Amino acid sequence: MATEIATGFALPEISEAASPPHGAPALQVWRNVWPKVAAVGLALAAWQVVVWSGWKPDYVLPGPAAVLGRLAADLRHADFYVGVAITLRRALIGYAIAVAIGSAVGILVARVSLLRKAVGSAILGLQSMPSIAWFPLAILLFQLSEGAITFVVILGAAPAIAAGLLSGVDHVQPLLVRVGQVMGAKGLGLYRHVILPAAFPSFVGGLKQGWAFAWRSLMAGELLVIVNHQASLGQQLQFARDLADAEQLLALMIVIFAIGVAIDSLFGTLDRAIRQRWGLGGEV
Repeated sequence: MATEIATGFALPEISEAASPPHGAPALQVWRNVWPKVAAVGLALAAWQVVVWSGWKPDYVLPGPAAVLGRLAADLRHADFYVGVAITLRRALIGYAIAVAIGSAVGILVARVSLLRKAVGSAILGLQSMPSIAWFPLAILLFQLSEGAITFVVILGAAPAIAAGLLSGVDHVQPLLVRVGQVMGAKGLGLYRHVILPAAFPSFVGGLKQGWAFAWRSLMAGELLVIVNHQASLGQQLQFARDLADAEQLLALMIVIFAIGVAIDSLFGTLDRAIRQRWGLGGEV
């Protein structure tokens, strides 16, 4: 049937069959989740096969069931969450400072051509340096303290953040810059209203990469530096190694991996949302 409107034309009625199914959100969630579930299942299966092969004894390489059982037991103790909180606090403080420094350096280098020539390549050089190489200097400057760990986290993350912002600025379409100039945007106003918004997707990519460097730097720092006998995740990992407690060691590695993946997924969600809003999602 058709519904007539005041102009005399008739519009076809929308049938219930044409409406989106009620289970569409759940189906979309399942499509996003099942590859990750399958990957975890394959990893656990491969791990169990290696254990069954007898390559290493059980006390050196325990199976998934024993490790997951130990992890479940750890999740029932308050000390475990204290360690997670200490590690996350260090990560967030160091990463926040790195974002501030990396953003400021990226904007200055992008805006001042002399700085671009002087330190542009140095940023990439700092980004390629292993985090562990900074620890002798960090310990010399700050001794065995929180400052040493934070120092290395900042040096690990800030160059990647600055490089992401620089890359975004370099790839802004010249047409957008010319349109902004025609509309009266100049100097800092051009950067604020045209260049930086256009570079934002690449900047988010730099933030994501900066977090990965910060997380790796922090884990290296916590393995090397004991501060006030605080049982962070890295220190618990080192203690498990010293005591030859393979189940505890592997359980902590799973926790560290899971935290890194969870925060990386948050950055991935933000990146997709920004790219879709900027029309870069690749969908029509």
